[in-house]
Amino acid sequence: MTDADIAEVVEMEQGACAHPIQAWTADNYRSSLRAGYWARVRCEPEGGRIVAVCVVMDGVDEAHLLNVAVHRDWHGRGLARALLQILAERCADRAAQQVWLEVRPSNQRARALYERMGYEAVGIRKAYYPAPQGREDAVVMRLWLRPEENTHALD
Repeated sequence: MTDADIAEVVEMEQGACAHPIQAWTADNYRSSLRAGYWARVRCEPEGGRIVAVCVVMDGVDEAHLLNVAVHRDWHGRGLARALLQILAERCADRAAQQVWLEVRPSNQRARALYERMGYEAVGIRKAYYPAPQGREDAVVMRLWLRPEENTHALD
């Protein structure tokens, strides 16, 4: 992803979200690029239109998935799964032990995907997301990339 992609990514994401208030802004993307976050887009095979985006902040031995969005017309085609798989492989290559994310409780489709990919719910962030009627909590989820090293598992 580059600065030149931002307007198209914002437009795509606004169409992907249930409410425009849920989408990232151009400033969110610009600051992520300036910070050096891992930001990738996927384009449709014909025409090159951006149909998915993924933004990740790296930590010392972990990564934090900040945003993943897929154009509404491309839902159900495996793009989010493919981006998350690339992310997991990248993190493993970088010796990261886990990936963290927040997801809206109302986003059942995303939560189901994360759970199928091995993420587990580990907490709640109260009033984390803007919502049409105030604020919405976030479910904090974690994926252990090296489960054998999980010495802090919650029983």
